[in-house]
Amino acid sequence: MLKKVGVVALSAGLIFSAMGSVPAVEAGKPEWAGKGKPDWVEAKKGNDSVENVIYMIPDGFNADYAKNYRLFKGEDAVWDEHMKGMYTTHSANSNITDSAAAGTAMATGVKTNNGMISLSPEGEELETILEASQEQGMSTGLVATSTITHATPAVFASHVESRNNETEIARQMVENEVDVMLGGGKNNFLPKSMGGNQEDVNVLEDAKDRGYTLVETRKQLKSQNDIALNKGDKLLGLFADDALTDELARDKDAQPSLAEMTEVAIEILSQDDEGFFLMVEGSQIDWAGHANDAGWAISEVEAFEAAVKAALEFAEEDGETLVVVGSDHETGGMTTGVDGSPSNASPEILSNVKATGSLMASELNEGRTNIAEVLETYTDLDWSSGEIQQIQGAEDPATEINRLISNRANIGWTSSNHTAADVPLYVYGPGAENYTGFHDNTDLPKFIADSLGISFGN
Repeated sequence: MLKKVGVVALSAGLIFSAMGSVPAVEAGKPEWAGKGKPDWVEAKKGNDSVENVIYMIPDGFNADYAKNYRLFKGEDAVWDEHMKGMYTTHSANSNITDSAAAGTAMATGVKTNNGMISLSPEGEELETILEASQEQGMSTGLVATSTITHATPAVFASHVESRNNETEIARQMVENEVDVMLGGGKNNFLPKSMGGNQEDVNVLEDAKDRGYTLVETRKQLKSQNDIALNKGDKLLGLFADDALTDELARDKDAQPSLAEMTEVAIEILSQDDEGFFLMVEGSQIDWAGHANDAGWAISEVEAFEAAVKAALEFAEEDGETLVVVGSDHETGGMTTGVDGSPSNASPEILSNVKATGSLMASELNEGRTNIAEVLETYTDLDWSSGEIQQIQGAEDPATEINRLISNRANIGWTSSNHTAADVPLYVYGPGAENYTGFHDNTDLPKFIADSLGISFGN
């Protein structure tokens, strides 16, 4: 079906939402959006040679995340100079999408209902851009900081009615023989008899039978004791029973970063002379947005930028790799500026925050008499007695901590869920100019297929 990875020198460790049900708004979209590329795309396309695609999805991200991160960093992010346009994100049955429907659109070019994974609203299987790449003999990979069976990675290599059916997603992903899969979610591959979530199947054993090597720690992934993987070997990295730890709390000795997973995936997949397709998701930007946790959100964007840097460095050297960066939707309604906060936006103060609001709240004692000590441990900010009293009296101390920290950074939130905001599109590589304009999320896989010169369509 696809050409497998050739001999690669790697480590010894490598041996082994509240969503409505309303019609999607079409107003303001170009009439061709979601229906295939317009004539000008064909006219612009020349002899640009694209052999590889790295599709990078910062879940929950939009232009306000980009603005706040730029202010936090004090300079442009690596993607800023590559901005090509924006696109809409609604699903087939809601103006506000979830990750399953948005991911399906970004993987298959077809709108579906919230919660569905690469099936049409009528339940028909939809070919994904990853599967189309496999049919052309390309190697494929999926990387995420969630469970690898979570909605966004799932849409590229499985087809199920509900995103919550992660055990079936795990089985299908292994059966589809994606060459490299790196993330969390080991329990979704193991039977209940071994502490997992599968009823009676050990999907890890099936994976080994199919030529997968299993790695479970950063050390295994990054070991310097080089050995060779044989042709046909595949890599499955499951670095946590559930999702990976958030970036603020990640044990850097135990779990690899998103950038490190991206680098290893590229190292392996790039050995295939017939090219590769790799999807990389910064999963927890979205989760931070749901929590309205500005410190967590910015730390996850920073980790995602490091992965984009790795992809761009490879693409710049390779010359035949296209890097496409775009979110599935916005989460939290983040703003730059909040009513009642200081007049000057100051996200840079978030560098002083060392833990999520949830973690800080979990360390408060029963009477919440240790608030000052916990805040001192996890932030380098000065806290007033009034702020400590607000946390003391809050129904949900984590929410109150996040609100106070966001106010300090002058970052506002309008929701604890997804929004219908349009999201930015960044593209680097041969023919990147073909992506310029205002699009729908369904157009992205069609553009990618066109760039690769492969047959694709549902």
